[in-house]
Amino acid sequence: MKLTNNKMYNQLINNITNLVQRAKENAFKAINNELIKANWEIGRYIVEYEQKGKEKAVYGSSLLSKISKDLKYKNGNGFSKSSIYLCRQFYIKYPIFQTLSGKLSWSHYSELLTVSDDLARSFYEKQSIKENWSFRELKRQIKTALFQRLALSKDKKGVLALANKGQEIASPKDTIKDPYIFEFYELPKGQIIKERTLERKLIDNLQKFLLELGNGFSFVARQHKITIDNEHYYIDLVFYHRILKCFVLIDLKSSKVKHQDIGQMNLYLNYFKDEENVEGDNDPIGIIIAADKNEFLVKYATGGLSNKIFVSKYQLYLPDKKLLENKVKEILND
Repeated sequence: MKLTNNKMYNQLINNITNLVQRAKENAFKAINNELIKANWEIGRYIVEYEQKGKEKAVYGSSLLSKISKDLKYKNGNGFSKSSIYLCRQFYIKYPIFQTLSGKLSWSHYSELLTVSDDLARSFYEKQSIKENWSFRELKRQIKTALFQRLALSKDKKGVLALANKGQEIASPKDTIKDPYIFEFYELPKGQIIKERTLERKLIDNLQKFLLELGNGFSFVARQHKITIDNEHYYIDLVFYHRILKCFVLIDLKSSKVKHQDIGQMNLYLNYFKDEENVEGDNDPIGIIIAADKNEFLVKYATGGLSNKIFVSKYQLYLPDKKLLENKVKEILND
């Protein structure tokens, strides 16, 4: 048999490559699991030591400084005061080791521990596992206050369910955020942005935009042309939602939404129902993402429509997280 038998040789190389890749992944998981367990145990040792004494290892205490100094002397670097404090917090927030997920890295848990609110932290943990967020994706969602933005559209029961289970998409309304945050453009404040520019930047940052849209969205088309009565219309962005099994049409507005915009979206949805849907598809959803909106105009313009049309605002800069947190507290205190 000749070495030049490409098919068999390529299969050999692929088999070895896959084996090495699996070995690397398993080694990484093993190292990560051991790191998580070690840091949890360090936290447990510190808390148990505290319970026998009087001094608490709050950040900045002399106890933390002494533990850090002595551990660095015996074990080398990697035992700063902040890392020791983090281990302590890890044990306090997750006192039962079996509740920790093998799908999350120590970097994930380190970031989760920066979230002081227990409900919000629980949500981000559940959502990270459910959507397989990387550490960077988790960091962005915390930074843009995803939990608070979703919670504002729910009642007390809905907020608690969000924290306990993560975001569960069962209806079109569950896919909507208000506002959407497009901070990844990194535009200077006060800059005017045109609709076509907004669309192009979203496509250029498609991965981040899909993360902002949420779980289940698949990109289909940009500037999708439809023709009615010999007149051409262009839908800014078209997605398909694999959980809801329907098309999602997105129209971008760089100014305040008008009633004509809602009427136009209704036309798009009716066209898609008749011309684009195939067997098994549910009715399409329309989302108008605008720089601003009037709640009463949206209410009256969408009232009585059989189609599902939602209007949300977008922000190019991070939201006022404190304000959002206070609004969520008001819902929980009702």
